Amino acid sequence: MPLERIVSTALQIVDDEGADALSMRTLAQRLGSGTATLYRHFDSRTALVAHVVDRMFGAVDLNGDELRAMGWQQALRTVAHTMFEALARHRNAARLMAEEIPLGPNAMALREHCLAALLGSGFPPRLAAHTFATLARYVLGFAIQVNGHGGGGQRDDAHLSAVFQSADPVLFPATVTVAGSMPVPIEDEFSFGLELLLSGLAHLRDDA
Repeated sequence: MPLERIVSTALQIVDDEGADALSMRTLAQRLGSGTATLYRHFDSRTALVAHVVDRMFGAVDLNGDELRAMGWQQALRTVAHTMFEALARHRNAARLMAEEIPLGPNAMALREHCLAALLGSGFPPRLAAHTFATLARYVLGFAIQVNGHGGGGQRDDAHLSAVFQSADPVLFPATVTVAGSMPVPIEDEFSFGLELLLSGLAHLRDDA
């Protein structure tokens, strides 16, 4: 059985039923085969998860030379937004990344491109390593929170907005003052926080 079909089906299970639903037995049933077939490709669920995670990184198709040419800030901005969009499409699967540091070929290539862009822009090795690790965790945290299946969406936002605007101005005067700008869409939060990270990194690089 082709490896691509196995990994695609595993990702679909996680998307449909959640990360905890993925097991060798469940995957074999979905594929209409036995677990022995799967164990020819993976020696454990951990190995299967590593392939599923790397499959998501494969959707982050960025050219290393182009990233280096655009400067470190725009490079990290591009990587962060592209990763966020790719992971947000598989919110359940993104949770698998919290289990261990991704080391598949796609993840390694993306890490290499980012680190090369940072080192080439004057970042010391230690700061470059911390920068990529922090950026990856930042993106992952937001991607996990995205409601990838629509959920309440605008209805929830409208409800929250009404709650904030109807808050008691005596007890919550500051909340009432900013109520017209709340809740902040998660995509806006992501972009705002990313710009803060990039600004802080610029100062760290200059001081290094």
